[in-house]
Amino acid sequence: MNLLDRTVDFTAALRRAGVPVSSAETVDAAAAIGALGWADRDAVREAFAATMCKRPLYRPAFDTLFDLYFPPRIGDGVNDPRAGDGGDAADGAPTDSEAPARDLTPEELDALRQALRADLLDALRDGDDETLRALARQAVGSFGAGLGSAGRSWFLYRVLRAMSAETLVADLLSALLGDAERGGLAERVARQTIADRIRAFEDMVAGEVRRRMAEERGIDAVERTAVKPLADQVEFLRASQRDLVDLRRQVYPLARRLATRLTARRRLGRAGRLDFRRTVRASLATGGVPVETKHRPHKPHKPELVVLCDVSGSVSSFAHFTLMLTHALREQFAKVRAFAFIDTTDEVSRFLRGLDLGDMMARISSEADLVWLDGHSDYGHAIEVFAERYPDAVGPRTSLLVLGDARNNYRPTSAPVFRQLCAQARHSYWLNPEPRGYWGSGDSATDVYANLVDEMVECRNVEQLQDFIERILPS
Repeated sequence: MNLLDRTVDFTAALRRAGVPVSSAETVDAAAAIGALGWADRDAVREAFAATMCKRPLYRPAFDTLFDLYFPPRIGDGVNDPRAGDGGDAADGAPTDSEAPARDLTPEELDALRQALRADLLDALRDGDDETLRALARQAVGSFGAGLGSAGRSWFLYRVLRAMSAETLVADLLSALLGDAERGGLAERVARQTIADRIRAFEDMVAGEVRRRMAEERGIDAVERTAVKPLADQVEFLRASQRDLVDLRRQVYPLARRLATRLTARRRLGRAGRLDFRRTVRASLATGGVPVETKHRPHKPHKPELVVLCDVSGSVSSFAHFTLMLTHALREQFAKVRAFAFIDTTDEVSRFLRGLDLGDMMARISSEADLVWLDGHSDYGHAIEVFAERYPDAVGPRTSLLVLGDARNNYRPTSAPVFRQLCAQARHSYWLNPEPRGYWGSGDSATDVYANLVDEMVECRNVEQLQDFIERILPS
C-alpha cells in the first residue's frame, strides 16, 4: 500500500471515530505533505493535525489513529529506516534488552526486569521522554512476547505489572525532594510531577502495545478498541474518573458560550413596552405625528434555577458532571438552588459556593442528609420531602431541572406531589442519562414522570446536554 492510499484509509478511520474530515481537508493535508515531505514524522503529524483537526477535542483520537496508520517503526525497529526516531538501534543491531523474552530463562528475565526498572527510575527522575519511549519499547518486546489470543488489556497489564512503575514513587520522591520538608507544597508538586510522568510512561507502553497488535492482527482489528469515544460523546453512566477530569474541562467553556448567547438575546430586546404618554408628548414637536416612538426601560428576564439531582450510585458520574455545570451557570441566573437525594432530599447549594470542585461530590456524600431508610433510590419519598421541607423553592419564575434515571425500585412515585411542583414552576425538565429504549423497563418510572414535566430528555453525554441547554435558553 502506498502512502496516498494509507492517507485515504487514515481519513476514513478518523471519520469512523467521529472526527469530521471533509474531502477538501484531505486534499489540503496531501498538499501540505507535498510541501513538507515524509522525512520528518513529527512534521507530518502536525501537518495532518493542522488540516484535519478542527477542535482540540478531536486530538486524542487523531493521535491514536495516526500512530496506528503511520507507526514510527516496524517490529522492534531492526533494519527499519524509521527506527532512528526516538533513539532506536538504527544500525540493525538489537540491544541486549530487546532480546525476545522466549529466549531467556526465568533468572535472566528477572535480571532484565531489575535492570529496566533501574533505568526507568533514572528516566522518571530526569523526565527524559526519549529514554522513556525506548524503555516502553524494550518492556513490550521483553515482557509482552507471545501475544497469542490474549486481548490488548491483558497484554498491557502484563507489561505494566512487570515494570511496576507505581512502586517507584517513594524512591522518586526522595530523589526529587532531597532535604526539603515533607508534607508541604514542594511534596505536593513532586507527587503531581511523578504521577504525570508515570502516566505518560504508561501511555507510551499502551501505544507500543497497540502498534505491535496492529502488526499481528491488522489495523482494523485494533482500531475498533483503541480509539476512545470523543469527550463530548462519553456516556455519563460509563464515565471513569479520568473521563470525568476530561469532562470537567468542558464545563466552563460551555458556560461562557451560554453567557454570550444570553447577552446577545438580551441586546436584541433592549426596547421594552410602548410608553404611550411619552410618545404623544414627543409627537407635539412634529405636529402630532408620532415620528419616534418611546418605550419603557427593558428589564431582562433572569430566571431562577432549581436542580433536583439523584446522586445514588447508579448515576453518580452523571450527577457529578451536572452539579459542576450547575456551579458554572450560577452567574446566569438570579438564584440557583441545588438539591440532592437518594431516598430523602437535602439542599446542597452550600457546596457549590467554593472554587474547588474536586471534593464537591465527596462532601455531598459525607455531609448531606441523603439517606432515610436503606440508601436505595426512592423518588417518591424524596419528592415528598422536597415539597415539605422547601415549599418556597419552586415558584412562577423557577426553571425546575430533575436529573436522574427515574429507577424507583418499584416504590410509590408521589405523582400528585410532583405534578403540583411542575405546575408551580415556569418550566420543568427531566434529564435522563439512560438510553430512551430503556425507559419504562423494569423499575423505571419514566412513563409516570414524563407526562408531568414539560419534557423528559435523553441526556447521555455532553453533546446531548449542550443541545438541551441551548434549547431552553431564556428569551
